[in-house]
Parts: sequence; C-alpha cells; structure tokens
Amino acid sequence: MSELDALIRMAMALLLGGLIGWDREANAKSAGLRTHMMISLAAALFTVIALELTHIEGDPQASMSYDPGRLIEAVTSGVAFLAAGSIVISGTNVRGITTGASMWLVGAIGLCCGTGDLVLAVMATGMALLVLWVIRKVIPQPEAQKADSGD
Repeated sequence: MSELDALIRMAMALLLGGLIGWDREANAKSAGLRTHMMISLAAALFTVIALELTHIEGDPQASMSYDPGRLIEAVTSGVAFLAAGSIVISGTNVRGITTGASMWLVGAIGLCCGTGDLVLAVMATGMALLVLWVIRKVIPQPEAQKADSGD
C-alpha cells in the first residue's frame, strides 16, 4: 500500500468519525468530536499496520500472517473499554449508552476505512447519522431527560 493510500484511508476515518462525533458534541454528550475522531483514526491505523505487516518488502519470509478476526477483536475490545467509561448508571437512570454505542460504531467505521472499504464506511456513517438525527426528531425526549442531557 502506498503512503498516499494509507493517508486517504486514515483521513476518511477522521472525517467519518468526526461526523458522528460532531452530532454527539452538538448535543452536549460525554464523548464528542475529538474522541470519535481519535477512535476512528486509531482503528484505521491499526488496520493499515496489520495490512502492512502482511507484506514486508525485501524479505518475504519476514512477512506475517494477517488474521482479520483478531484485529477486529482487538479494536472492539479497546473501544468497548472506552465506551463503557461513557456510560453512567445512577439508580434506575442510565446515561451515555447511545454515546457508547456510537464510539463502538466509529471503531468499526475506522476498521472499514483501514481496509479500504470506504463505500461501506460511508454507508454505515450515513445510516448512523440518520438514526441519531431522525430518531431524535421523531421520538421526543421527556423534559427530565433533556435537562439531564442523557441518551
């Protein structure tokens, strides 16, 4: 993979993660623009690194095998740890679960970008934004929940 290709993949991860992060930031949620961008970028970078390790130039025996399942598992575990930190439980009130889910999703979007599947990443981002925007407009939140800034 060329450096330009890697740059495009990581830039798309930043952009798409940023779109979802912007929604969370604009609605004063616990994890916003920068957090979502960093998660998506990190997932894309880990994917690019894994792909690069599969073919080391000059020494074919130094190349490593690539197990996409392990990569997905590692990124998912790391993002789940961060997402869990955004969820707050107080009695029967749970806040931050949508933000946690969006963090998990931008990790997957970053993986898509890292593999070069930019169309799938754009489709997932579009669907996520539809869910975040349309549901917010169609299903009004109770006033107590709005004041609490919960998900």
